[in-house]
Amino acid sequence: MTDSAINQHRLASHQITQSAFTKPVDVVTWFGAMQAQDFLAAKWALGLRLPGSTEGTIEQAIADRSIIRTWAMRGTLHLIAADDIRWLLNLLRPRLYVACSSLLRKLELDEKTLVKSYEAMARAMQGGKQLIRSELKDALEQVGIQTHDLRINGLLVRAAFDGLICCGVRRGSENTYTLLDEWVPATKSMGRDEALAELTKRYFMSHGPATIQDFVWWSGLTVAEAKTGLSMINAQLAQETTNGKTYWSAQQEPNFQDTSLVVHLLPSFDEYLVGYKDRSAALGALDIKQVVSTGNGIFNPILVIGGRVVGTWKRTVKKNSVSIDPTLFYPLTEKQQQAFAVTCQRYGHFKGLNAVWPVEVGVAIH
Repeated sequence: MTDSAINQHRLASHQITQSAFTKPVDVVTWFGAMQAQDFLAAKWALGLRLPGSTEGTIEQAIADRSIIRTWAMRGTLHLIAADDIRWLLNLLRPRLYVACSSLLRKLELDEKTLVKSYEAMARAMQGGKQLIRSELKDALEQVGIQTHDLRINGLLVRAAFDGLICCGVRRGSENTYTLLDEWVPATKSMGRDEALAELTKRYFMSHGPATIQDFVWWSGLTVAEAKTGLSMINAQLAQETTNGKTYWSAQQEPNFQDTSLVVHLLPSFDEYLVGYKDRSAALGALDIKQVVSTGNGIFNPILVIGGRVVGTWKRTVKKNSVSIDPTLFYPLTEKQQQAFAVTCQRYGHFKGLNAVWPVEVGVAIH
């Protein structure tokens, strides 16, 4: 199993080269959860896997409450299908508690303060209200809970872990928060073993070929939990060992396509790169620092050809247009430049804007 083969398989597993779905909720369900701390990037992560979709398509799915944005894996904001939200949080909660325990102690947020804050939040949001951060801060400070520095972050994240709140519909550029039980009244439950098996299966089906170390990184579960999950569903997966690493994926291989002349504009924090501990197959000779900002860990949007990262890109939105500016690590051929133009046009359609890009994009900048 070469890096090229891994990349081609992953492009298909990720629904990038061939999408089996037509609705946002189906894509999110396939993944189990999709990274979403950057909301604009998360919308495009879904959109590029749904040919013909627009930003409005994704926003409507959130307004319809079929997909939910909340803190999950690794304590980071993710998109999760409404039907999966409760069993997934129940499975992850013990590890999420461990992950945030030191921060809560540092912020002096003990159990008594958390309970008091939950009561204040519930009162403020009762009746389907969707409140922005400043409005929740006011509600908490009215009952004597300080919200300076990172304390409001700690309170919101812990309330989300406990299934009290989730994100609602954005108000302009700001997140809103609402009561999960009012937003999504009833969803299925699972026993812990069933939930562990389900999440393990979804990860390897959507991210495979992947290793158990990749799954541990992505899920935040312990190695022991990941091995237990894999032992329950490994008969449903294919495995291959290369250079001492065992990769797991769907038993039925997808129909691989020649992607050497297809350019993919992937958003920041896309699952294709962020969903693995070992990203060497996609990065090749590149250093991770070339695509991840040093110091803050922000993943830049990436240009991908044949599953390999060949550059980064940024967008500038104007009144009627969106400008797409690439920074290349490798030069593009003439046909790849044409493919770049095609994918820029697709992004423009998704945004509902005219796409603009440099006429000459064949020369590597560094």
